[in-house]
Amino acid sequence: MKQHENFIIGLTELRTNKLRTFLTMLGIIFGVGAVISMLSIGEGARQETLDQIELLGTNNIIIKGKSRPDTPDDKSATAFSPGLNLKDAYSIEKINPLVEYITPQREGEFNVFYKSNIEKLKVIGTTPNYPGTFNSSLSGGNFFQQHHLDMFSNVCIIGSGVKNNFFRFEQALDKMIKIDDEWFKIIGVVASKAISNSSTNDLSVSDFNNEIYIPLTTMALKFKKFNADGSAPSKENRWYDDNAKVIDRVTVQQLTVKVKEDASIREAAMLTARIMERKHFGVKDYDIIVPEQLLAQKQNTQKIFNVVMGAIAGISLLVGGIGIMNIMLANILERTREIGIRRAIGATRKDVLNQFMYEALTISFLGGILGIITGFLLTSLITTYAGWRTIITPTSIMLAFIVSVSVGFIFGSYPAKKAADKDPIESLRYE
Repeated sequence: MKQHENFIIGLTELRTNKLRTFLTMLGIIFGVGAVISMLSIGEGARQETLDQIELLGTNNIIIKGKSRPDTPDDKSATAFSPGLNLKDAYSIEKINPLVEYITPQREGEFNVFYKSNIEKLKVIGTTPNYPGTFNSSLSGGNFFQQHHLDMFSNVCIIGSGVKNNFFRFEQALDKMIKIDDEWFKIIGVVASKAISNSSTNDLSVSDFNNEIYIPLTTMALKFKKFNADGSAPSKENRWYDDNAKVIDRVTVQQLTVKVKEDASIREAAMLTARIMERKHFGVKDYDIIVPEQLLAQKQNTQKIFNVVMGAIAGISLLVGGIGIMNIMLANILERTREIGIRRAIGATRKDVLNQFMYEALTISFLGGILGIITGFLLTSLITTYAGWRTIITPTSIMLAFIVSVSVGFIFGSYPAKKAADKDPIESLRYE
């Protein structure tokens, strides 16, 4: 018999028992749909992690200040620790040859006013290196420069979210906003960045869209609440300069160390940790975060997560394959006499084997196509109702489809072989 005749006979048999065929396909449909949706969740989580780590800067080392430990064993050492400050930045930059530059941050929440609008927002005092450190770009205007720091200028850069909340369709540049009791001129607007809530919590990623940036010296001079003793720093004790006699002793919340492109992040982090330990007399009143290492940890966790999800989805395909085998075995019993008649009029064992294999493969093929559609629907529902980021890749579609056809081939082989091995005489006598 020609192969296309076997295929037509198989399709005719499947059309004759539409309900049975559909029920047999269900396992494959949901299995393929589960594989695609699970892989899309894993890929979405992987891409989201990459995006958020990129916000921190893969070539950065982040040093965050934290509350000093207060235990009986280290009280004396704690008293000597100055807390995270600009002296640490100066030491690291001078001693560590792998460092390109360091960006300090001093943060606080303030009431921000514009006309009748008022919001409590995070204000960050920093330096001109900030955009390059965190891969930020401006949608309008310019970031402040060194002369703004030297002159304690009341200028600010606002995030895209701040611009939308306060100005909506107005032009924000050159407008004046009030931060607590100080008026600031807007000279730039940071372009919008995609930031998820989970990343701001799990990865300590700042919400760049809803922050305001001002010169670090302006923050140190004009906002008293950031001094350890509650007083404002004097102009003479404001900022580090190679020719200055004093160094700003006001603590900062974060130092971001930009490592040179051709340098080893691991070596730079180890040397930075040793410098910090000596400067702080062994007191752990800071945390060192290396985004590159954090990314590696996240990726390892994600691999385990993907394997678990893939195994769960694979079980669905396994169940679908068992369903195909059961239905095919039932079909053979019902069609034993048909097999005998076909063999009697000249069909070979190969013809019978091919016919039943075509039926199994057709079920898995059609189930795979419907499963792909189901996978898209499930992914859409997950994104809509769970709020998770999902990404369907061509690789996941091809993998799920190939596995579904393979399941049909594997689980259809045994029933097909059993049908082909039946004795023609015994089959004709079967009632």
